[in-house]
Amino acid sequence: MFRPIYGKLKIKYPCTWIYKIFGTDQTHMREAAFEILSGQVYTITPSHSSRHKKYHCMNLEIMVADEEDRTRIYEALQGHPAVILVL
Repeated sequence: MFRPIYGKLKIKYPCTWIYKIFGTDQTHMREAAFEILSGQVYTITPSHSSRHKKYHCMNLEIMVADEEDRTRIYEALQGHPAVILVL
């Protein structure tokens, strides 16, 4: 799936992509994924939480068709108020 070329990833599409999303409320993070990805097949699962459970990380796995699709999803997630950070 990934083959580095001169320090840059060469991604073969379509492929399964996992976004790590961070926020303060897992329910709101799930709702954000539903709003952005409604009609698409995806899975969202808890990953880690901070020691005092103030921050949470979730894995969002989805099939992306191309780089434009991957970037569009990333930007939509990053722009949602329930999401603090997307990796």
